[in-house]
Formats: sequence, C-alpha cells, structure tokens
Amino acid sequence: MGEHLGADHPVRVIDSAVSQLDLTSLYESYSDVGSQAHRPDLLVRIICYEVQRGRCKPTQWWADCRDHIAVRWLGRGIQPSRTSWYEFRDRFGTVLDELNQHVLGQAIALEMTQVTRAALDGTAVAANASRRRLTDMSHLEQRVEQVEVVVQLDEQSESPAEIPAWMAKTPQTRVGQLARFQKARQQLQRLHKENDQQIPSRRKKKIVINTADPEAALGLDKEHVFRPMYTVQTVRDLDSQFILGYDVFAQATDTDTLKPMMARVNYLTGRRLDALLVDCGYVTGHDLAVSEELQICLYGPWKENDYSPAKDNTQFSKDQFTWLPESDTYRCPADQILKRIGTETRLRSGGRSELLIRYACPVECCQTCSLRAQCTTSQKAGRSLRRSEYEHLIDAHRASMATDEAKQLYRLRGQSIEIVFADFKEHRHLRRFSGRGLQRVRGEVAGLVLCHNLLLLHKSRQARENASTQAAEPRKLAA
Repeated sequence: MGEHLGADHPVRVIDSAVSQLDLTSLYESYSDVGSQAHRPDLLVRIICYEVQRGRCKPTQWWADCRDHIAVRWLGRGIQPSRTSWYEFRDRFGTVLDELNQHVLGQAIALEMTQVTRAALDGTAVAANASRRRLTDMSHLEQRVEQVEVVVQLDEQSESPAEIPAWMAKTPQTRVGQLARFQKARQQLQRLHKENDQQIPSRRKKKIVINTADPEAALGLDKEHVFRPMYTVQTVRDLDSQFILGYDVFAQATDTDTLKPMMARVNYLTGRRLDALLVDCGYVTGHDLAVSEELQICLYGPWKENDYSPAKDNTQFSKDQFTWLPESDTYRCPADQILKRIGTETRLRSGGRSELLIRYACPVECCQTCSLRAQCTTSQKAGRSLRRSEYEHLIDAHRASMATDEAKQLYRLRGQSIEIVFADFKEHRHLRRFSGRGLQRVRGEVAGLVLCHNLLLLHKSRQARENASTQAAEPRKLAA
C-alpha cells in the first residue's frame, strides 16, 4: 500500500511525528486481562491523520480503516470495530493533557516558544443535541417517573405493557436513559437555584434543558441560533504558532474564564505569561483584579470593540468629573462636590458581584446650576455617580491602553488568535461536537490542539535539521 503513497504524503509526516510521542501512560491504561487490544500507537496515528482531514467522529475512523488506503497503511492494516473506536476515544481523552504537556515541553526546551506573550479568545460550538427538543422541570419529572416504573419492571424480569415512542427500547438502554434524565434533573435544579438568586428584572420566566446533553448551556451561537452549546477557549502564543492553553466551558459566554485559562497555561507549559491580549469581553473590573493578582499585563479595550456604536455626548460623562481621592469625593464640571451617600452590590454575569459606591451632588446645587441641562435629566434629584471597587484598576488600564506601545501590541491579537478558530471550524469541521458531555468535548478539543502542536513541532524540528545539514555541507567541502 505504501507504494501508492508519495514520499511527501501527509500520512508519512503523521507517522514520523507520532513516533516521537511518549505514549507510556496510554499503554499503562490497559490491564492484563481481556481480549488483546489493538496497538495504541497505531490508533493514535490514525486519529491524528483523521483529525487533520476534519474527520473527528469514531464512525468515520471505522469506515476509513476499510476504505481509505492511506489510513490502512498508517494503521498497518488493522480494522478495529466501531465499538472499539468509541471506547478508545474515551481512553485517549484521559491522556491528552499529558501528551500536550509533552509536546509543549519539547517546544520550550528547543526554544521554539518562550511562553511570555499570548492572545486569548473563545468561540461557541454547537453541542451534539437538538435545539428543538428542550424540556422544562415539570415535563422532565413526568419522564423520569415513567422510565423509573419501566426500569423496575425490567429488574423484576417483567415485560411492560406499553412503551412510549420516546423511551429506549431495551432494558440496558433504558438504564442509561434514566441516568441521563436524573443528571438533567440535577442540572435543572441548579439552574433554578441560580435563577432565584438573580434580581427580579433578570430572572428567566422559563428554564429548559436538553436531556441528550444536559451539561451543555443554552444560548445564541455565531449564526444567532438558540441552541445547546459549549464555549471553547484557546490561548495562542504571539511569537510562534503554538497553542499554549485550551479548555471547554459549559456556558454560552466568555465570562469568568480568564483565571482558569491562565491556570491551564501554567499547567500545560509550567510557565506564567507576562502579557495577554484579549477582547472587551475579558476586560471587566473583576478580570483586571485577577490579572493584577496573577501579575499579568492585560491588553484589551474597556467596554468597546470594532462594532461599538458612537456614544451620545450631549451630556457630561463620568470621565468629565474629577476624582479627589484625598477627600473621597468627585468634582463636577461646575466645580460642585459630589459626596459619598451609600453603597450597593451589583450582581454581574457568572454569579459574580461588584461593590459600587454612590456619590451625589446636593439637590439645591443642581437645581440652580447653569450646566444642569448638560449634566442630568432628573427634575427632582441632582446628578449622581457610581464608583466601582475596581475603579483604580480600570483607570490605570485605560491609561495604559492609550499609549502607542499598547496600541501597537494589541494589533497582533486578531491575526494570532482568530486564525485558530478559523482553522478549527473551516478545516477541522469543529462546528458541532461529535461526543456528548463536558469530558468528551474537552477531549475532542484537546485532540485538535495535540495534532496542531505536534505537527508544528515536527515541521520546525525538520526545518532546523535541514538548515544545519545545509550549513555543514560547505564546511565539509572546504575541509
């Protein structure tokens, strides 16, 4: 079969690259009992090649082992069953973090990346669940009760009188269906509890879930379709093409992902970033406090992006008021003092809270002020402001982003991180996950990152070896 493959065929590159991986942990995950397993290194080679072709489903791997000559050569002719591929996908997912650590460790040792500057962003990917079959708590409780009754009859070896069309058809699959329904019920209970803690204006009237993948969050995807989804986060090096960190979150936004993503980078590389480029979704008071805690310089616009509409400047903005830290007051454009009148706690997305301090000008001063029309529209009260507990960090960040150095560095964000998702979605077909559950979708993303970094490491190493060989030839001729 190899005679039909060219010397520079991609499968030969994959074969050589995977041979440099340390698969000890994968081999140790097998026990000494049971039927003889297929060689794990051959299965890994096939998966890496298939992922590069955008074929990420085990059923596609099973079919290609029979029909695709390059895959058959790469696997030395093995033909695992469809079940074997699904089982190996889960087994392989448990060691992917360790393999990514190994690849990034080699890249750092060879000084291909310094892990100092990077860009972070996320994207929504559809879960493997229908957007049209969403269930609320009352409907789910009815389904759980019906399945429990039939499962009890199965345990007593009794045949149920009638099985609804939506219910699983065999005793074994009904047990799995009941477990999924119970997990979905726990998830719904958690969502109801979080919803009750919201202020009345933000509470949802109806909370639903998809029982096929209850861990998936509901939200709008890039095409503005309301569906179950996961948020994929990646961190890409600015000075190379290596992906330094990755993770998947069961939520529809990028909220509160900065700190866990920095922990992932530290776990996978053993190093800490000095500078991180993000979009406006990551630049909040809480995130600025996190970046200060982690000693990372955060680069990103404050509450604006390329699509932000023009602001209405008919009235004085908060920036036109002067903050007086020594007296804990504000001075307005008319030289009046706004004093502290109280505090309030504002709930933010992701279950976070923020302390706001309220400042106001005396009513009699505002009513007689010549700049009243430009300052406030209130007829009874005077102008008031709210100051966040993170205001000092916000002011420092905005001043830093106004410098030419920060603006020049921030231009690198789009051309570095956005290309990662373009490659994943367009070339690897990561528009919908093939597996269900947070653990499996994380494994799917980890596999994409492993293939990307592994091939990049292999090609960079080959380029260095070729360059050193070409440099040595003139010296040999001279000698």
